[in-house]
Amino acid sequence: MTLLLNAREVERAERRVLGALRCVDATTGAALDRPLRVQATDGVRVQRNRSGLLVIQEWLPLAHHATAFATAPDDVAVGSLALMLTVSDPQGDYLPRLVRVALPRDANPANADQPDSLFRPLTVPMYPSSTGRVGSNWACISVSVFEQGSGDALGGVLLRVVTAGAVRALGLSDWRGEALVPVAGVPVTTWSTEPGAVIVTQIPAELQAVADPASVVRTPQAVVQLGRVPSALPLVDPVAIETARAGLPQASAVVSLAAGRPLHISLGIDLP
Repeated sequence: MTLLLNAREVERAERRVLGALRCVDATTGAALDRPLRVQATDGVRVQRNRSGLLVIQEWLPLAHHATAFATAPDDVAVGSLALMLTVSDPQGDYLPRLVRVALPRDANPANADQPDSLFRPLTVPMYPSSTGRVGSNWACISVSVFEQGSGDALGGVLLRVVTAGAVRALGLSDWRGEALVPVAGVPVTTWSTEPGAVIVTQIPAELQAVADPASVVRTPQAVVQLGRVPSALPLVDPVAIETARAGLPQASAVVSLAAGRPLHISLGIDLP
């Protein structure tokens, strides 16, 4: 018995995306399921998918990639173009930041485990605002950053908490020079490395502040006291600051971290 079926293709939708962003909480690494705002230059289209990823669907310099579904065009070298995006949180729990996306991504399925693969979303840490939510057992450092000479508040400064030679937490300062740097996972008690003590309830760390003079925002303290939010908020790329850190103005302080204990530190930075 022979059965004949007549099948007709009604509609076909094929599109090649350029990449995706996975925004996470900088403290916990947990994916953010809240709506985030993405802004870019004209010719960019970004849409949130059902998995919460921010998918880059179109960009004018790579417009011909959108319709090349079967095979990715090879006329532009992988990672040779830079797309700058601004990601912000309408609820204000996280500070806005710049994200640099190197395009096009590597579309070879054999390289899917590589950081620049089209099949791997770019992880984007979002840093808490000074009024962000914190866990009950976190060590939380609130930081005030100012310019050493003028006393101006410094916005867009990268804060680093370093313990045992490793970066334990990162944060950014807002337009008032205020930053919240939560450190999760600090044990209530731990083994001591000092002679004479078996266990300790706090661990030593270094708080570092790094400012890029080209992007830092200076606000006079008189303006800060008025509480008027400026129309242009600090907007920096933390990855770029980290990359250039060795040659940028810095300040640091030694701190002791303890679970559930808040700290407040003021740091002055000498700017050129």
